[in-house]
Amino acid sequence: MKRLSILIALVAPPALCDPTFEDLSQNLPELIYSGGWTHFVGGGLAVLDCNNDALPDIFASGGERPAKLIRNDGQFIFTDMEVPQITGATGAYPIDIDADGILDLFVLRVGPNKVLKGQGNCTFTEATDHFGMPENDAWSTAFTAWWATDSEGPTMAIGNYVDRKDPDGPFEACDTNTLLLPKTEGYQAVALEPAFCPLSMLASLDARGRKTLRISNDRHYYVEGGFEQMLDIEEQRFLNEKDGWPKVSLWGMGIASRDLTGDGLDEVMLTSMGDQVLQFAGADGTYRAANYDIGTYAQRPHLGDDGRPSTGWHAEFGDMNNDALPDLFIAKGNVDQMPSMAMKDPNNLLMQHADGVFHEAAAKAGLATTERSRGAALVDFDLDGLLDVIVSNRRAPLEIYRNTSENMGNWITVDLQQSGPNRNAIGAVITVKTDHHIQTIQHTIGGGHAGGQLLARHFGLGDSTQAKVFVDWPDGSRTQADFQANSNVKITKP
Repeated sequence: MKRLSILIALVAPPALCDPTFEDLSQNLPELIYSGGWTHFVGGGLAVLDCNNDALPDIFASGGERPAKLIRNDGQFIFTDMEVPQITGATGAYPIDIDADGILDLFVLRVGPNKVLKGQGNCTFTEATDHFGMPENDAWSTAFTAWWATDSEGPTMAIGNYVDRKDPDGPFEACDTNTLLLPKTEGYQAVALEPAFCPLSMLASLDARGRKTLRISNDRHYYVEGGFEQMLDIEEQRFLNEKDGWPKVSLWGMGIASRDLTGDGLDEVMLTSMGDQVLQFAGADGTYRAANYDIGTYAQRPHLGDDGRPSTGWHAEFGDMNNDALPDLFIAKGNVDQMPSMAMKDPNNLLMQHADGVFHEAAAKAGLATTERSRGAALVDFDLDGLLDVIVSNRRAPLEIYRNTSENMGNWITVDLQQSGPNRNAIGAVITVKTDHHIQTIQHTIGGGHAGGQLLARHFGLGDSTQAKVFVDWPDGSRTQADFQANSNVKITKP
Protein backbone atom coordinates (compact mmCIF):
# COMPACT_ATOMS: atom_id res chain seq x y z
CA MET A 1 0.00 0.00 0.00
CA LYS A 2 2.82 2.43 0.86
CA ARG A 3 4.61 1.89 -2.46
CA LEU A 4 1.38 2.42 -4.42
CA SER A 5 0.65 5.60 -2.49
CA ILE A 6 4.15 6.97 -3.13
CA LEU A 7 3.84 6.22 -6.85
CA ILE A 8 0.51 8.05 -7.00
CA ALA A 9 2.05 11.01 -5.22
CA LEU A 10 4.79 11.21 -7.85
CA VAL A 11 2.48 11.24 -10.85
CA ALA A 12 -0.58 13.02 -9.46
CA PRO A 13 -1.16 16.76 -9.81
CA PRO A 14 -0.77 19.05 -6.77
CA ALA A 15 -3.26 18.46 -3.94
CA LEU A 16 -6.36 20.62 -3.77
CA CYS A 17 -7.31 22.66 -0.72
CA ASP A 18 -9.50 21.37 2.07
CA PRO A 19 -13.22 22.16 1.68
CA THR A 20 -15.24 24.74 3.57
CA PHE A 21 -18.91 24.52 4.59
CA GLU A 22 -21.77 26.86 5.49
CA ASP A 23 -24.21 25.85 8.22
CA LEU A 24 -27.73 26.06 6.75
CA SER A 25 -29.47 23.98 9.41
CA GLN A 26 -32.04 26.71 9.94
CA ASN A 27 -33.46 25.84 6.49
CA LEU A 28 -34.56 22.37 7.63
CA PRO A 29 -37.84 21.57 9.38
CA GLU A 30 -37.11 20.83 13.03
CA LEU A 31 -36.62 17.19 13.93
CA ILE A 32 -34.87 15.86 17.01
CA TYR A 33 -34.06 12.16 17.33
CA SER A 34 -35.21 11.46 20.87
CA GLY A 35 -36.43 8.78 23.24
CA GLY A 36 -35.34 6.55 26.09
CA TRP A 37 -32.73 3.81 26.18
CA THR A 38 -34.11 2.11 23.05
CA HIS A 39 -33.09 5.22 21.11
CA PHE A 40 -29.57 5.54 22.47
CA VAL A 41 -28.69 3.92 19.13
CA GLY A 42 -30.18 4.65 15.69
CA GLY A 43 -31.04 8.02 14.26
CA GLY A 44 -30.38 7.07 10.66
CA LEU A 45 -31.10 9.10 7.52
CA ALA A 46 -32.31 7.79 4.16
CA VAL A 47 -31.54 10.00 1.13
CA LEU A 48 -33.29 9.48 -2.22
CA ASP A 49 -34.91 11.37 -5.09
CA CYS A 50 -38.60 10.86 -4.36
CA ASN A 51 -40.06 13.08 -7.12
CA ASN A 52 -37.65 12.50 -10.01
CA ASP A 53 -36.35 16.08 -10.12
CA ALA A 54 -32.70 15.01 -9.55
CA LEU A 55 -32.63 16.81 -6.18
CA PRO A 56 -31.90 14.51 -3.20
CA ASP A 57 -34.68 14.34 -0.59
CA ILE A 58 -34.44 13.15 3.02
CA PHE A 59 -36.30 10.68 5.23
CA ALA A 60 -35.20 11.20 8.85
CA SER A 61 -35.98 8.86 11.74
CA GLY A 62 -37.30 10.55 14.87
CA GLY A 63 -37.12 7.93 17.61
CA GLU A 64 -40.14 8.50 19.84
CA ARG A 65 -41.11 11.45 17.61
CA PRO A 66 -42.68 10.89 14.17
CA ALA A 67 -40.20 10.41 11.32
CA LYS A 68 -40.12 13.16 8.67
CA LEU A 69 -39.97 13.22 4.89
CA ILE A 70 -38.19 16.41 3.80
CA ARG A 71 -38.43 17.46 0.14
CA ASN A 72 -35.53 19.31 -1.43
CA ASP A 73 -36.85 22.26 -3.45
CA GLY A 74 -33.40 23.43 -4.59
CA GLN A 75 -31.06 26.17 -3.37
CA PHE A 76 -31.14 24.57 0.10
CA ILE A 77 -34.85 25.23 0.52
CA PHE A 78 -36.69 22.29 2.09
CA THR A 79 -40.34 21.39 2.65
CA ASP A 80 -41.79 19.15 5.36
CA MET A 81 -43.98 16.63 3.49
CA GLU A 82 -46.90 14.54 4.68
CA VAL A 83 -46.02 10.89 5.17
CA PRO A 84 -47.70 8.02 7.08
CA GLN A 85 -46.96 8.69 10.74
CA ILE A 86 -44.26 6.37 12.05
CA THR A 87 -42.90 6.62 15.57
CA GLY A 88 -40.25 4.40 17.07
CA ALA A 89 -38.12 4.61 13.90
CA THR A 90 -34.39 3.98 14.35
CA GLY A 91 -33.46 4.38 10.67
CA ALA A 92 -34.42 3.75 7.04
CA TYR A 93 -32.99 2.69 3.67
CA PRO A 94 -34.25 3.47 0.12
CA ILE A 95 -34.94 0.38 -2.02
CA ASP A 96 -37.11 -0.40 -5.07
CA ILE A 97 -38.76 -3.57 -3.79
CA ASP A 98 -41.30 -4.05 -6.59
CA ALA A 99 -39.14 -2.79 -9.49
CA ASP A 100 -41.67 -0.16 -10.55
CA GLY A 101 -38.98 2.49 -10.95
CA ILE A 102 -40.12 4.37 -7.82
CA LEU A 103 -38.06 4.00 -4.66
CA ASP A 104 -39.65 2.62 -1.52
CA LEU A 105 -38.43 2.95 2.08
CA PHE A 106 -37.68 0.14 4.51
CA VAL A 107 -38.09 1.71 7.96
CA LEU A 108 -36.37 0.12 10.96
CA ARG A 109 -38.21 0.45 14.27
CA VAL A 110 -38.34 -0.49 17.90
CA GLY A 111 -41.31 -2.76 17.19
CA PRO A 112 -42.67 -3.95 13.86
CA ASN A 113 -40.68 -2.60 10.92
CA LYS A 114 -42.59 -0.72 8.22
CA VAL A 115 -42.35 -0.49 4.45
CA LEU A 116 -43.44 2.71 2.74
CA LYS A 117 -44.28 2.24 -0.94
CA GLY A 118 -43.26 5.12 -3.17
CA GLN A 119 -46.09 6.51 -5.27
CA GLY A 120 -44.12 9.26 -7.01
CA ASN A 121 -44.08 12.99 -6.35
CA CYS A 122 -42.72 12.35 -2.83
CA THR A 123 -45.85 10.51 -1.67
CA PHE A 124 -45.74 7.21 0.18
CA THR A 125 -48.30 4.72 1.48
CA GLU A 126 -47.84 2.24 4.30
CA ALA A 127 -47.41 -1.09 2.47
CA THR A 128 -45.91 -3.60 4.92
CA ASP A 129 -48.79 -6.04 4.42
CA HIS A 130 -48.97 -5.29 0.70
CA PHE A 131 -45.40 -6.56 0.28
CA GLY A 132 -46.11 -9.59 2.46
CA MET A 133 -43.59 -8.75 5.16
CA PRO A 134 -43.72 -11.15 8.13
CA GLU A 135 -44.80 -9.64 11.45
CA ASN A 136 -42.05 -8.93 13.97
CA ASP A 137 -41.69 -7.08 17.24
CA ALA A 138 -37.91 -6.73 17.44
CA TRP A 139 -35.65 -3.75 18.04
CA SER A 140 -34.15 -3.38 14.57
CA THR A 141 -30.95 -1.42 14.09
CA ALA A 142 -29.28 -2.65 10.86
CA PHE A 143 -30.30 -3.38 7.26
CA THR A 144 -28.88 -4.42 3.91
CA ALA A 145 -30.29 -5.97 0.74
CA TRP A 146 -29.21 -7.77 -2.42
CA TRP A 147 -30.74 -9.57 -5.39
CA ALA A 148 -29.96 -13.26 -5.85
CA THR A 149 -29.62 -14.57 -9.41
CA ASP A 150 -33.04 -15.05 -11.05
CA SER A 151 -34.78 -13.70 -7.93
CA GLU A 152 -37.99 -11.73 -8.41
CA GLY A 153 -37.27 -9.59 -5.37
CA PRO A 154 -34.53 -8.53 -2.99
CA THR A 155 -33.22 -10.61 -0.12
CA MET A 156 -33.17 -8.35 2.92
CA ALA A 157 -31.11 -8.83 6.08
CA ILE A 158 -32.29 -7.18 9.28
CA GLY A 159 -30.10 -6.79 12.33
CA ASN A 160 -31.95 -6.89 15.63
CA TYR A 161 -30.40 -5.44 18.77
CA VAL A 162 -31.28 -6.35 22.38
CA ASP A 163 -34.22 -8.69 23.05
CA ARG A 164 -36.48 -6.41 25.09
CA LYS A 165 -38.51 -9.39 26.29
CA ASP A 166 -35.56 -11.18 27.87
CA PRO A 167 -36.12 -10.99 31.65
CA ASP A 168 -32.37 -11.25 32.23
CA GLY A 169 -31.53 -8.44 29.77
CA PRO A 170 -30.31 -6.14 28.54
CA PHE A 171 -26.78 -7.52 29.01
CA GLU A 172 -26.05 -10.74 27.10
CA ALA A 173 -29.56 -10.57 25.65
CA CYS A 174 -28.90 -10.08 21.93
CA ASP A 175 -31.92 -10.83 19.73
CA THR A 176 -31.87 -13.05 16.64
CA ASN A 177 -31.19 -11.47 13.24
CA THR A 178 -33.54 -12.08 10.31
CA LEU A 179 -33.22 -12.84 6.61
CA LEU A 180 -36.29 -11.97 4.53
CA LEU A 181 -36.37 -14.27 1.50
CA PRO A 182 -38.62 -13.45 -1.47
CA LYS A 183 -41.35 -15.97 -2.30
CA THR A 184 -43.88 -16.07 -5.14
CA GLU A 185 -46.03 -13.89 -2.93
CA GLY A 186 -44.50 -11.99 -0.06
CA TYR A 187 -41.49 -12.91 2.06
CA GLN A 188 -40.36 -15.70 4.34
CA ALA A 189 -38.50 -14.85 7.55
CA VAL A 190 -35.49 -17.04 8.38
CA ALA A 191 -33.39 -16.71 11.54
CA LEU A 192 -29.77 -15.67 11.06
CA GLU A 193 -27.71 -16.92 14.00
CA PRO A 194 -25.57 -16.50 16.00
CA ALA A 195 -26.39 -12.84 16.58
CA PHE A 196 -24.40 -10.37 18.67
CA CYS A 197 -26.38 -7.10 18.67
CA PRO A 198 -25.52 -5.60 15.25
CA LEU A 199 -25.61 -1.89 14.54
CA SER A 200 -24.64 -2.15 10.86
CA MET A 201 -24.80 -4.67 8.00
CA LEU A 202 -23.45 -4.55 4.46
CA ALA A 203 -23.87 -7.02 1.59
CA SER A 204 -21.00 -6.50 -0.88
CA LEU A 205 -18.05 -8.17 -2.55
CA ASP A 206 -15.33 -9.00 -0.03
CA ALA A 207 -11.57 -9.16 -0.52
CA ARG A 208 -11.99 -12.60 -2.13
CA GLY A 209 -14.35 -11.14 -4.71
CA ARG A 210 -17.27 -13.12 -3.27
CA LYS A 211 -20.66 -11.75 -2.23
CA THR A 212 -20.72 -11.60 1.54
CA LEU A 213 -22.79 -10.18 4.37
CA ARG A 214 -20.64 -8.22 6.81
CA ILE A 215 -22.17 -7.74 10.27
CA SER A 216 -20.70 -5.26 12.76
CA ASN A 217 -21.71 -5.96 16.36
CA ASP A 218 -21.88 -3.91 19.55
CA ARG A 219 -19.64 -5.57 22.14
CA HIS A 220 -21.47 -3.69 24.91
CA TYR A 221 -24.15 -6.38 24.84
CA TYR A 222 -22.06 -9.28 23.49
CA VAL A 223 -22.89 -12.78 24.56
CA GLU A 224 -19.73 -14.62 25.50
CA GLY A 225 -17.54 -15.14 22.45
CA GLY A 226 -19.21 -12.52 20.26
CA PHE A 227 -17.26 -10.88 17.43
CA GLU A 228 -17.50 -9.23 14.01
CA GLN A 229 -19.09 -11.58 11.45
CA MET A 230 -18.88 -12.28 7.71
CA LEU A 231 -21.41 -14.58 6.03
CA ASP A 232 -20.61 -16.11 2.63
CA ILE A 233 -23.95 -15.53 0.90
CA GLU A 234 -23.60 -18.27 -1.70
CA GLU A 235 -22.39 -20.92 0.74
CA GLN A 236 -24.63 -19.67 3.58
CA ARG A 237 -21.93 -20.06 6.22
CA PHE A 238 -19.99 -17.72 8.48
CA LEU A 239 -16.28 -17.36 7.72
CA ASN A 240 -13.71 -18.27 10.37
CA GLU A 241 -9.96 -18.34 10.97
CA LYS A 242 -9.44 -21.02 8.32
CA ASP A 243 -10.88 -18.57 5.77
CA GLY A 244 -8.51 -15.85 6.95
CA TRP A 245 -11.27 -14.23 9.03
CA PRO A 246 -9.83 -13.70 12.54
CA LYS A 247 -12.08 -13.01 15.49
CA VAL A 248 -12.20 -9.27 16.11
CA SER A 249 -14.35 -7.86 18.93
CA LEU A 250 -15.19 -4.16 19.12
CA TRP A 251 -18.16 -1.93 19.87
CA GLY A 252 -19.18 -2.07 16.21
CA MET A 253 -21.54 0.74 15.16
CA GLY A 254 -21.09 1.67 11.50
CA ILE A 255 -19.60 0.33 8.27
CA ALA A 256 -18.14 2.30 5.35
CA SER A 257 -16.65 0.57 2.30
CA ARG A 258 -14.52 2.01 -0.55
CA ASP A 259 -11.46 1.08 -2.59
CA LEU A 260 -8.68 3.40 -1.38
CA THR A 261 -5.67 1.90 -3.18
CA GLY A 262 -6.90 1.50 -6.77
CA ASP A 263 -6.65 -2.30 -6.77
CA GLY A 264 -10.41 -2.84 -7.14
CA LEU A 265 -10.81 -4.23 -3.61
CA ASP A 266 -12.81 -2.33 -1.01
CA GLU A 267 -11.21 -1.22 2.22
CA VAL A 268 -13.64 -1.23 5.16
CA MET A 269 -14.06 1.31 7.94
CA LEU A 270 -15.62 0.14 11.22
CA THR A 271 -16.70 2.76 13.76
CA SER A 272 -16.61 1.96 17.43
CA MET A 273 -16.24 3.32 20.95
CA GLY A 274 -12.56 4.24 21.03
CA ASP A 275 -10.65 3.24 17.92
CA GLN A 276 -12.22 3.57 14.49
CA VAL A 277 -10.75 0.57 12.65
CA LEU A 278 -9.81 0.77 8.96
CA GLN A 279 -9.18 -2.63 7.38
CA PHE A 280 -7.16 -2.95 4.17
CA ALA A 281 -8.18 -5.67 1.72
CA GLY A 282 -5.38 -7.93 0.54
CA ALA A 283 -4.87 -9.74 -2.75
CA ASP A 284 -4.93 -13.00 -0.75
CA GLY A 285 -8.55 -12.36 0.22
CA THR A 286 -7.88 -11.33 3.83
CA TYR A 287 -7.96 -8.05 5.74
CA ARG A 288 -5.40 -6.29 7.92
CA ALA A 289 -5.81 -3.35 10.23
CA ALA A 290 -4.32 -0.06 9.01
CA ASN A 291 -1.18 1.25 10.63
CA TYR A 292 -1.81 3.77 13.38
CA ASP A 293 0.00 6.55 11.52
CA ILE A 294 -2.52 6.52 8.64
CA GLY A 295 -4.64 8.96 10.69
CA THR A 296 -8.02 7.17 10.65
CA TYR A 297 -8.26 5.78 14.18
CA ALA A 298 -9.74 9.06 15.49
CA GLN A 299 -9.90 7.60 18.97
CA ARG A 300 -10.18 10.86 20.94
CA PRO A 301 -11.80 14.28 20.36
CA HIS A 302 -9.73 16.53 18.10
CA LEU A 303 -11.06 19.67 19.84
CA GLY A 304 -11.14 20.64 23.51
CA ASP A 305 -9.40 19.03 26.47
CA ASP A 306 -11.63 15.98 26.99
CA GLY A 307 -9.14 13.13 26.79
CA ARG A 308 -11.71 10.36 27.08
CA PRO A 309 -12.30 8.05 24.09
CA SER A 310 -14.60 9.04 21.22
CA THR A 311 -17.78 7.23 20.15
CA GLY A 312 -18.13 6.75 16.38
CA TRP A 313 -21.44 6.10 14.62
CA HIS A 314 -22.15 6.68 10.91
CA ALA A 315 -19.09 6.58 8.66
CA GLU A 316 -19.03 7.41 4.95
CA PHE A 317 -16.38 7.83 2.27
CA GLY A 318 -16.76 10.66 -0.21
CA ASP A 319 -14.50 12.96 -2.21
CA MET A 320 -15.13 16.28 -0.51
CA ASN A 321 -12.73 18.37 -2.64
CA ASN A 322 -12.96 16.35 -5.89
CA ASP A 323 -9.24 15.54 -5.96
CA ALA A 324 -9.96 11.88 -6.87
CA LEU A 325 -8.95 10.73 -3.37
CA PRO A 326 -11.86 9.50 -1.18
CA ASP A 327 -12.13 11.28 2.17
CA LEU A 328 -13.91 10.05 5.31
CA PHE A 329 -16.64 11.58 7.48
CA ILE A 330 -17.43 10.10 10.91
CA ALA A 331 -20.44 11.14 13.02
CA LYS A 332 -19.46 11.18 16.69
CA GLY A 333 -21.37 11.49 19.96
CA ASN A 334 -21.73 10.06 23.45
CA VAL A 335 -24.35 7.31 23.79
CA ASP A 336 -26.07 9.65 26.24
CA GLN A 337 -24.28 10.34 29.52
CA MET A 338 -21.70 7.53 29.46
CA PRO A 339 -19.01 8.83 31.87
CA SER A 340 -16.15 6.74 30.47
CA MET A 341 -16.51 8.35 27.01
CA ALA A 342 -16.00 11.92 25.78
CA MET A 343 -19.05 14.17 26.17
CA LYS A 344 -18.08 16.94 23.72
CA ASP A 345 -17.14 14.68 20.83
CA PRO A 346 -16.79 16.58 17.51
CA ASN A 347 -17.48 14.91 14.18
CA ASN A 348 -14.49 14.03 12.00
CA LEU A 349 -13.69 15.07 8.44
CA LEU A 350 -10.59 13.10 7.50
CA MET A 351 -9.09 14.35 4.23
CA GLN A 352 -6.89 11.94 2.31
CA HIS A 353 -3.50 12.98 0.95
CA ALA A 354 -1.82 11.49 -2.12
CA ASP A 355 0.39 9.36 0.15
CA GLY A 356 -2.69 7.63 1.58
CA VAL A 357 -2.49 9.41 4.95
CA PHE A 358 -5.57 11.21 6.33
CA HIS A 359 -5.60 14.48 8.27
CA GLU A 360 -8.32 16.04 10.39
CA ALA A 361 -10.08 19.02 8.79
CA ALA A 362 -13.52 19.20 10.44
CA ALA A 363 -12.87 22.25 12.63
CA LYS A 364 -11.37 24.35 9.85
CA ALA A 365 -14.10 23.23 7.45
CA GLY A 366 -16.90 24.16 9.87
CA LEU A 367 -18.20 20.61 10.48
CA ALA A 368 -16.98 19.94 14.02
CA THR A 369 -20.35 19.98 15.78
CA THR A 370 -20.29 18.52 19.29
CA GLU A 371 -23.89 17.35 19.53
CA ARG A 372 -24.59 13.62 20.04
CA SER A 373 -24.44 12.84 16.32
CA ARG A 374 -25.74 9.53 14.96
CA GLY A 375 -26.72 9.26 11.28
CA ALA A 376 -25.29 11.25 8.39
CA ALA A 377 -24.99 11.42 4.60
CA LEU A 378 -22.58 12.98 2.11
CA VAL A 379 -24.81 14.22 -0.71
CA ASP A 380 -24.76 16.94 -3.38
CA PHE A 381 -27.99 18.67 -2.36
CA ASP A 382 -27.69 21.64 -4.74
CA LEU A 383 -26.24 19.75 -7.75
CA ASP A 384 -23.12 21.90 -8.01
CA GLY A 385 -20.77 18.91 -8.10
CA LEU A 386 -19.64 19.28 -4.46
CA LEU A 387 -20.70 16.92 -1.68
CA ASP A 388 -22.63 18.54 1.16
CA VAL A 389 -23.23 17.06 4.62
CA ILE A 390 -26.36 16.28 6.64
CA VAL A 391 -26.21 14.98 10.22
CA SER A 392 -28.86 13.72 12.64
CA ASN A 393 -28.38 14.14 16.38
CA ARG A 394 -29.77 12.58 19.52
CA ARG A 395 -31.59 15.21 21.59
CA ALA A 396 -30.61 17.98 19.15
CA PRO A 397 -31.96 19.18 15.76
CA LEU A 398 -30.87 17.97 12.32
CA GLU A 399 -27.89 19.80 10.82
CA ILE A 400 -27.10 20.45 7.14
CA TYR A 401 -23.97 22.04 5.70
CA ARG A 402 -23.47 23.39 2.17
CA ASN A 403 -20.07 22.80 0.58
CA THR A 404 -18.94 26.35 -0.29
CA SER A 405 -15.45 25.45 -1.52
CA GLU A 406 -13.97 27.24 -4.50
CA ASN A 407 -11.52 26.03 -7.14
CA MET A 408 -12.12 22.36 -6.40
CA GLY A 409 -11.49 19.52 -8.84
CA ASN A 410 -13.73 18.17 -11.57
CA TRP A 411 -16.31 15.46 -10.97
CA ILE A 412 -18.75 13.01 -12.50
CA THR A 413 -21.81 11.16 -11.21
CA VAL A 414 -22.91 7.75 -12.48
CA ASP A 415 -26.51 6.50 -12.26
CA LEU A 416 -27.31 2.90 -13.19
CA GLN A 417 -30.49 1.28 -14.45
CA GLN A 418 -31.41 -2.08 -15.92
CA SER A 419 -34.52 -4.07 -16.73
CA GLY A 420 -35.89 -6.81 -14.50
CA PRO A 421 -36.48 -6.98 -10.75
CA ASN A 422 -33.16 -5.35 -9.79
CA ARG A 423 -33.91 -2.03 -11.48
CA ASN A 424 -31.10 -0.07 -9.81
CA ALA A 425 -28.45 -2.72 -10.57
CA ILE A 426 -27.58 -3.25 -6.91
CA GLY A 427 -24.40 -5.30 -6.78
CA ALA A 428 -22.83 -3.62 -9.80
CA VAL A 429 -19.27 -2.25 -9.60
CA ILE A 430 -18.50 1.15 -11.16
CA THR A 431 -14.90 1.87 -12.18
CA VAL A 432 -13.78 5.34 -13.25
CA LYS A 433 -10.38 5.76 -14.90
CA THR A 434 -8.57 9.02 -15.57
CA ASP A 435 -4.95 9.88 -16.39
CA HIS A 436 -3.92 9.78 -12.75
CA HIS A 437 -6.39 7.58 -10.87
CA ILE A 438 -8.47 4.42 -10.91
CA GLN A 439 -11.51 4.51 -8.63
CA THR A 440 -14.15 1.88 -7.95
CA ILE A 441 -17.43 2.02 -6.04
CA GLN A 442 -19.66 -0.94 -5.27
CA HIS A 443 -23.31 -0.03 -5.82
CA THR A 444 -24.88 -1.39 -2.63
CA ILE A 445 -27.72 -0.92 -0.16
CA GLY A 446 -26.66 -1.06 3.49
CA GLY A 447 -23.80 -0.05 5.74
CA GLY A 448 -23.59 3.29 7.51
CA HIS A 449 -25.41 3.50 10.82
CA ALA A 450 -29.16 2.86 10.41
CA GLY A 451 -29.37 4.76 7.14
CA GLY A 452 -28.03 5.13 3.61
CA GLN A 453 -28.63 6.69 0.20
CA LEU A 454 -29.67 5.39 -3.20
CA LEU A 455 -28.55 8.03 -5.68
CA ALA A 456 -26.10 8.44 -8.56
CA ARG A 457 -22.56 7.67 -7.39
CA HIS A 458 -20.20 10.65 -7.12
CA PHE A 459 -16.53 10.58 -8.21
CA GLY A 460 -14.00 13.39 -7.96
CA LEU A 461 -11.71 13.63 -10.99
CA GLY A 462 -9.04 16.13 -9.93
CA ASP A 463 -7.89 18.12 -12.97
CA SER A 464 -8.97 15.45 -15.48
CA THR A 465 -11.47 16.69 -18.04
CA GLN A 466 -12.75 13.30 -19.14
CA ALA A 467 -13.14 9.85 -17.69
CA LYS A 468 -13.55 6.31 -18.89
CA VAL A 469 -16.40 4.60 -17.01
CA PHE A 470 -16.70 0.82 -16.74
CA VAL A 471 -19.73 -0.93 -15.26
CA ASP A 472 -19.55 -4.56 -14.16
CA TRP A 473 -23.22 -5.46 -14.00
CA PRO A 474 -24.65 -7.95 -11.49
CA ASP A 475 -24.95 -10.64 -14.20
CA GLY A 476 -21.20 -10.46 -14.91
CA SER A 477 -21.36 -8.48 -18.16
CA ARG A 478 -19.39 -5.26 -18.64
CA THR A 479 -19.98 -2.02 -20.50
CA GLN A 480 -17.72 0.98 -20.93
CA ALA A 481 -17.92 4.49 -22.33
CA ASP A 482 -16.06 7.80 -22.27
CA PHE A 483 -17.62 10.87 -20.67
CA GLN A 484 -16.73 14.51 -20.15
CA ALA A 485 -16.06 15.79 -16.65
CA ASN A 486 -18.65 17.72 -14.66
CA SER A 487 -21.58 15.73 -16.00
CA ASN A 488 -24.33 13.52 -14.60
CA VAL A 489 -24.14 10.22 -16.46
CA LYS A 490 -26.98 7.71 -16.68
CA ILE A 491 -26.02 4.27 -17.94
CA THR A 492 -28.68 1.74 -18.88
CA LYS A 493 -27.64 -1.89 -19.25
CA PRO A 494 -27.93 -2.96 -22.91
